[in-house]
Amino acid sequence: MSVAPSPEPATARADSAPRALLNSRPARVTVAVHAADLVLRVGIVQQLRQRPEVELVDGPDTDQAQVTLVVVDGVDDEVAALLHRLRHNRATRTGLIAGSLGPGALQRVIECGVAAVMRRAEADQDRLVHLVKAIANGEGVLPGDMLGKLLTHVASLHRSELEPQGLSLSSLTTREADMLRLVSEGMDTAEIARKTAYSERTVKNVLHEVTTRLQLRNRAHAVGYALRNGLI
Repeated sequence: MSVAPSPEPATARADSAPRALLNSRPARVTVAVHAADLVLRVGIVQQLRQRPEVELVDGPDTDQAQVTLVVVDGVDDEVAALLHRLRHNRATRTGLIAGSLGPGALQRVIECGVAAVMRRAEADQDRLVHLVKAIANGEGVLPGDMLGKLLTHVASLHRSELEPQGLSLSSLTTREADMLRLVSEGMDTAEIARKTAYSERTVKNVLHEVTTRLQLRNRAHAVGYALRNGLI
């Protein structure tokens, strides 16, 4: 006489659903927060700690964080030295949250490899998480008015210093220059793909090729470089 197989234990069925749910959850972005002022650091940490998209790391793990946020009142030589050190850590990408940026400070931090800038007064929980995710995805983020000032400043440098030297667009292809222009306008990968009719993968590959070939740190650095050299 045949014997029907015994049903799967209820506990096994019950355990499988939580495991499947756990495996379907998106990976959290690991974030380290640097601030010389403890009050500034605590303010940012408390906001991020409440969000499931973020995993805060500290101690020896900070050098392996996907994103490093540097929180400051302003940019001085000590802050620039920290940003330069972080620039050489290929495991992390850096965002700056500043109380204010004086004349020339924005260009300075971009040259230090900063991928994104946010004013501290605008750093609420949702904007912080958006900033962290954008940095982790390889995007550059600047407030619109800061980008406008940077463009004006670099255009002035181009007219006074680069044009007399006969510099041209020769170090960028037309496609690369077009995509960097769209990055400078604040577009992300998906928006650039729609605008240019290329796939998102192609957009990422083109921008990666530019940053690699010119030995630049990230998209924001590439835009700053291209603007300073009259390439876009």
